Amino acid sequence: MIRLQNIEKSVPLAGGRSWLLRNISLDIAEGEFASVMGPSGAGKTTLLNVLGLMDHDWQGAFTFDGVAVETLNAKQRQALQRDKVGFIFQHYHLIDDLKVWENLDLPLQYRDVPAKERASRVGDLLDRFQIVGKKDLYPSQLSGGQQQLVAVARAVITRPRLLLADEPTGALHSTQARSIMDLLHELHGEGMTIVQVTHNAAFADEAQRVIHLRDGWLEHAGGSV
Repeated sequence: MIRLQNIEKSVPLAGGRSWLLRNISLDIAEGEFASVMGPSGAGKTTLLNVLGLMDHDWQGAFTFDGVAVETLNAKQRQALQRDKVGFIFQHYHLIDDLKVWENLDLPLQYRDVPAKERASRVGDLLDRFQIVGKKDLYPSQLSGGQQQLVAVARAVITRPRLLLADEPTGALHSTQARSIMDLLHELHGEGMTIVQVTHNAAFADEAQRVIHLRDGWLEHAGGSV
């Protein structure tokens, strides 16, 4: 599904450049669940931003679902991201002045999904994630775990091919974190391709393989189990 070949990313500094990614070559298969680990500054979030088409200032070759990303213009990259990628962030990124159901509905509006189908998808996910009773609340009225459940629901409501999770359990206590990991396993079991960045070694090991970065270099690409 994904092939990175010699991906490099740097930013200018006085008197030179600071390298964030160095010579990254990596394949991620359709339906795979992979974890990315490494110390702070290793390039984990930078790699996730490249995979999610949020960062376009890099060198190398990137094939996503048969499409050569480096050949696309900004509008084409945005369309590819909109149609095939979902994001889960550590700090939720919900819209504070929208109710729970409105936060879920908004991504579908951007994709011109008809109102009847939007309502059906929102209702299905509210029920599946057991947050029907929270649908008319605002994010500030929810616990951290509930906000992350809403964030996961929002990420998958568009039915993306690739789900990227940046420290999805980092801001949660252990019980809430466990419920999010269980949900990721459920989504993976349904065929979704998932790449998560995490500092939690136990949660990282629950994936099919663990990819290790250090100082922008691919230290170990892991192996599927």
